[in-house]
Amino acid sequence: MKYASGFKNVSLTIVWFWLFLFALLPFCLVITASFLEHSTTHLIQLPFTWANYQQLNNSIYIRIFEKSLFIAGCSTLLCLLLGYPFAYIIARMQSRWKNFLILLVIIPFWTSSLIRTYALIAIIKAKGILNSILLALGFIQHPLPILFTNSAVIIGLVYNLLPFMILPIMTSVEHLDYRLVDAAFDLGANRFTTFRRIIIPLTMPGIIAGSILVFLPAMTLFYISDILGGAKSIMLGNLIQNQFLIAENWPMGSTFSTVLTILLAALLLIYVFVTRNNKKRAWL
Repeated sequence: MKYASGFKNVSLTIVWFWLFLFALLPFCLVITASFLEHSTTHLIQLPFTWANYQQLNNSIYIRIFEKSLFIAGCSTLLCLLLGYPFAYIIARMQSRWKNFLILLVIIPFWTSSLIRTYALIAIIKAKGILNSILLALGFIQHPLPILFTNSAVIIGLVYNLLPFMILPIMTSVEHLDYRLVDAAFDLGANRFTTFRRIIIPLTMPGIIAGSILVFLPAMTLFYISDILGGAKSIMLGNLIQNQFLIAENWPMGSTFSTVLTILLAALLLIYVFVTRNNKKRAWL
């Protein structure tokens, strides 16, 4: 028992030290840098100031933030519309094909998302696979201008982030109490009403978790907008990258990073709130 207790204490100490050194401390440094001034000779300098947060009112930054919200929101909605039916079917499946379908969801993680994003260029470019098939079938007369547009960025985000939507929803569906579904049918509810009033509310934690896992990366995956969107699709991730690496304005880059972290905290609070409400309903 003493050995087990000692091993537990050592393990927890290592974990807490790791989190402090590589998570909490860098985050505190980023917050501190957001309140400092930019210098041409140093990365940051005193005194403390609110000027960086006041610059958030800049119309250029507001347009980039609005565009990032729009593209990330569209990507999240598409991932939900595509991922929910797929996750529900996998979770309800009882045959040996279930493990194979789960493997198909996980396989993209075995390849770098950067390589998969470059592979999309061969599909959606003017003389790519998609336009060639549509032209051959006679559905279009001229190639569709998909590459280097916001649509291409959304396609790339959905393609890379769809598994992050499927897996949480699948877990929620697997833990769904199907006796409630049977009870709804016994009380005369049709399939749509049962889905809307029973299945959706009970799987809402998985929906919110998947939406968070898709929405935030969609705003910050700068290489997807660089490769598929070109200079026309500058998102929040590109803005943060440019502030740190090109403009070398660490205080401003830290300010955008802090705002993004606050957004993450707000979404996590929503997830916790919904999860607690679901548990209370389960107890009642």
